[in-house]
Amino acid sequence: MIYHGNRFTFRADAAPERVEEALESLREQGRAIPAVRSFVVGPDHGGDYDFGAVFVLADLDGYQEYLVHPAHLNTDRVGLPLVDRFASFDITDDPDPGLAGKIAQLHRRRYDGMPDIAALVSGLGEYRGSAAPGPHGGSVRA
Repeated sequence: MIYHGNRFTFRADAAPERVEEALESLREQGRAIPAVRSFVVGPDHGGDYDFGAVFVLADLDGYQEYLVHPAHLNTDRVGLPLVDRFASFDITDDPDPGLAGKIAQLHRRRYDGMPDIAALVSGLGEYRGSAAPGPHGGSVRA
């Protein structure tokens, strides 16, 4: 299993109704994407971010389905323009030592094939973790 998480803080000037639209779009990912086994979206307590989401995926095939599903792409397009700081992470019980690189490759292929999503990611104030551009994730600051 792969537990794919995101932590994020919205820009100070993000309108509350747009923030709620973005959060609801995240919840819709959990409901609409067949590969998602379970999910949670809500406030991030005890961290440096305001909100977080975790999506449970069975394997890399499910992760790929999740990344390119229209519900996920909608969240990117609705939510990323409102986000200042973003971090992604993946926790797994898969013993494959190359899994981090495989996950990063899924994200790279998505960015390469979807320039509008890559542009939204490039516009974030801070982006770190498993989904950040680079060979195995990392950190990007605008």
